[in-house]
Amino acid sequence: MNVLLFGASGMVGQGVLHTCLEDSRVERILVVTRKVLDSTSPKVEQLVRQDFLDWSDVEDRFAGFDTCFFCLGVSSVGMDEARYRAVTYDITMAVALMLERVGSLRTFIYVSGAGTNAQGRQMWARVKGQTESALLLLPFRQIYCFRPGYIQPMHGVQSKTGWYNAIYKVAGWMYPVLRALAPKYVITTDEIGTAMIGVSERGFSRGILESVDIRDAAKV
Repeated sequence: MNVLLFGASGMVGQGVLHTCLEDSRVERILVVTRKVLDSTSPKVEQLVRQDFLDWSDVEDRFAGFDTCFFCLGVSSVGMDEARYRAVTYDITMAVALMLERVGSLRTFIYVSGAGTNAQGRQMWARVKGQTESALLLLPFRQIYCFRPGYIQPMHGVQSKTGWYNAIYKVAGWMYPVLRALAPKYVITTDEIGTAMIGVSERGFSRGILESVDIRDAAKV
């Protein structure tokens, strides 16, 4: 399996990259990033780029890939809707439409979030929901939206958002308790990565996967 990975510097993306590196089903990974990642794996190629809206000069780099794991995203804290939409909706759709033009991709998986709702009152949920709705109309053979709830980072993975890391340091020891009390809403970065690979291989019965679905999809 040849994988395109967007957002590899974020918490989810770091976890997905780790899983892809460890999984023998993944042969090649093109990481699209704004800064060079510290990786020496022969599986990994890197495309460093600042413009995530116009891909016309590099579209040929995306031929020959089977699946895209789109983990790119930002926290909505402190952002107005226009700015949040520019990252969450505009960039996602620019990438998806470009990959549709290239034509070789079989599967596109978008990391959304629990509580996403295109008609919701919360700005982040509404924008993510509208992004999901637009993606699900595209003619990829398989397109899925992952809606994880609480995500437990594994293998030293950290968020780029400092206060998220502070929360994880405090709450990390509670992870087994949270997992036992709310299994439908608690998931690990390992499970997200494994589920992405599994869904790309086997498909899934519906296009939107909540945390419990992601856990099911991660079972080998």
